[in-house]
Amino acid sequence: MTKPYILGVSALYHDSAAAIIHGDTIIAAAQEERFTRIKHDRRFPVNAINYCLEEAMIDPDEIEAIVFYDDPVLTTDRILKTLANAGPAGQEQWMTGAAGLLAAKLQIPRLVEEELGMDVPVLFTEHHFSHAASAFFPSPFDEAAILTIDGVGEWATTTLGRGVGNRVSIDQEIHFPHSLGLLYSAITYFCGFKVNSGEYKLMGLAPYGQPVYADLIREHLIDLKDDGSFALNLEYFGYLDSKVMTTPKMDALFGGPKREGESRITKREMDIAASIQVVTEEAVLMLARHIRKTTGMKNLVLAGGVALNCVANGRLLREKIFDNIWVQPAAGDAGGALGAALMVAHHKYDVPRSAAPAPGADRMSGSYLGPALTNEEVEAFVDFGNYPAHRMSDADRAKRVAAEMAKGKIIGWCVGRMEYGPRSLGARSILGDARNPEAQSVMNLKIKYRESFRPFAPAVLRDKASEYFAIEEESPYMLLVAPVQEDIRVAQEITDAEDMLSIVNEPRSSIPAVTHVDYSARVQTVDGVAKPDYFDLITQFDEQTGCAVIVNTSFNVRGEPIVMTPQDAYRCFMRTNMDVLVVENFVLFKDEQPEFEDAGNWREEFELD
Repeated sequence: MTKPYILGVSALYHDSAAAIIHGDTIIAAAQEERFTRIKHDRRFPVNAINYCLEEAMIDPDEIEAIVFYDDPVLTTDRILKTLANAGPAGQEQWMTGAAGLLAAKLQIPRLVEEELGMDVPVLFTEHHFSHAASAFFPSPFDEAAILTIDGVGEWATTTLGRGVGNRVSIDQEIHFPHSLGLLYSAITYFCGFKVNSGEYKLMGLAPYGQPVYADLIREHLIDLKDDGSFALNLEYFGYLDSKVMTTPKMDALFGGPKREGESRITKREMDIAASIQVVTEEAVLMLARHIRKTTGMKNLVLAGGVALNCVANGRLLREKIFDNIWVQPAAGDAGGALGAALMVAHHKYDVPRSAAPAPGADRMSGSYLGPALTNEEVEAFVDFGNYPAHRMSDADRAKRVAAEMAKGKIIGWCVGRMEYGPRSLGARSILGDARNPEAQSVMNLKIKYRESFRPFAPAVLRDKASEYFAIEEESPYMLLVAPVQEDIRVAQEITDAEDMLSIVNEPRSSIPAVTHVDYSARVQTVDGVAKPDYFDLITQFDEQTGCAVIVNTSFNVRGEPIVMTPQDAYRCFMRTNMDVLVVENFVLFKDEQPEFEDAGNWREEFELD
């Protein structure tokens, strides 16, 4: 048969998304939150689906199948059995949400017909098969071991498998309620951060502490075996029979109640974060050693929410258990949409796996799979709002913006197709000078409006990465943490200070804005293939300053999704202390802008598609 168009969908838990493929070529993928502006939007992704169809330039009746990323029947089985075992508390949970969620999931075909007007086959994959497919099929490898770790799918929370050619298989599973992802989320909750979004904060907090609670966690919370299998002590966890993640036994274990959100972070939270990070890394390494032994394969691919723990990924890389590793950049549930589509393409329709675009290259197109803007669209926006803007050529834009960055200016960069996944990779990014010792706290507090301790990632020219970081491998998706090279470090005073701002502002290297307190950095390597505009900007910055590293963080403020449209970008620019906004070839300077009035939806008023 001809290459089928297959649409993958993930929805109704968190981070709903859609992805469309033609054969096994990935045409488009995006999260629903970027369109609706609702963080982690879980609703059926109508907007993302419509975008995918537009990008593919096809009508709905040209789709061979729509594939949902998990199996509602198996999910129903797990939820009903869990709630039945919970007794009266389970009945309360059923009445307050579980019933509605399951009803929606079980009616996916009806949602497709009602929301999209489509009459096409609706298929289902299992959750961890979607993760496994998203990890292996776009990877650079012809064969690889596959490790997926998350909170929970239907029953599985961790799977070990393998991929060969156009097939994936799962050999071993660990089942709910025993979950490494839920353990990490429970500690996230205990430290006062939100589950399913605050795990990044916990990971960023960990280097400020010492793993003094690691033995307590090993002794009381998780029984971890040498082969990586594990079991949780469920007496400490509330997610089985209540609306909270932990029980009073957790309070007793850590010497007091959970931290309340927005309250001061103390040394205890820093040490708990350090401790759970150490134990998580141990579990990942044990699983990796076991799957290397059982499969004999030299390559490893990873997906699932825990695969976004870039500190653990960096440790896994340095341990050299595998010759090569590759992590799906949309490793969480959003990536399940892509995995579901690929799973059905290869397993049901027997689509052969196409050759990689270049030796050693993956098939993700840099994860730049979302909507792009045109200069005509941007021009219409700035003209409609009467916003002063300078249209520049690509070369002039790179030179001018690099010069502004070298002066210490903070840049909003909105150029090219939007990223698929949680990381901004130079398409919807806030950029700055990595040499600026105050950039981390300024960008956190005055632009991102988030906790001052959270580190920023360095974007570095690929061929100069090893000059700054102890890394030889490519890291295009910002999913590996590597040490900063010792020859550019600055000695720090060891302190137990509770004032985190004083610790944050202490320079630790010649690139202090991207050097974490433990001399680590979440590295993004940049070449001229996937994102030439971004590469040219950093190249210009290097030529002007002698530094091939800049700060890159997501273009959003706390609590909001990453920007997508010119309106999103301009609003974020004007509401924060950013100095320069770049939207395609238009450059806007803050000091030239009129007083900002956030009024109306310009797209509707101007009737643009």
